[in-house]
Amino acid sequence: MNTRYIRHIGGLLAVVLAGCVAPGPSDVASNPHTTNTVSTTSARSTAPLAFDTKLNAVPDDHADKGQSLSDAEPITSGPDASNFEQKGRASWYGRMFHGRKTASGEKYNMNAMTAAHRTLPLASWVRVTNEANHKSVVVKINDRGPYAKGRVIDLSYAAAAKLGMRSAGTQKVKIEGLSQEEARGEREAPQSLAADN
Repeated sequence: MNTRYIRHIGGLLAVVLAGCVAPGPSDVASNPHTTNTVSTTSARSTAPLAFDTKLNAVPDDHADKGQSLSDAEPITSGPDASNFEQKGRASWYGRMFHGRKTASGEKYNMNAMTAAHRTLPLASWVRVTNEANHKSVVVKINDRGPYAKGRVIDLSYAAAAKLGMRSAGTQKVKIEGLSQEEARGEREAPQSLAADN
């Protein structure tokens, strides 16, 4: 019985080894006509170039044309964040996320005055002030983030432009929570902030 078992295992091993060594129909060694016909005309990577993802994140200069605070939805409800204050670095996100669903369920609109924060209640409103030029914007928290170390808030493209930080990746800011009444008053006040060039 041991001899029969050893022969059986030996036969299986021979078949497996023969299958590994034998050239297949697509093997260059079995088809000598393909050895000199390597073509690169149809070879193309489907992966984006490294710089392409960064370019997709930056909206063009005319992306915010026709948008203004008068187009914004009225502030009617939401949590009171008036006791909140924080300082840190802000970043912004743009075209690459435009149209994607946010944590609040809304679609991200890079031309709206919104922001992402890790802990503030969704639908709360905050004033964000650029500490370098003292420009301020009022934004609604409708998403979660940022998740990059050292950043406290991720602004929409429109908010970053109003703060004069569109060309900068990050900027030191002060965040002040607002009640619904304060947010409504600030949004209805005349806006004299100009976006950076």
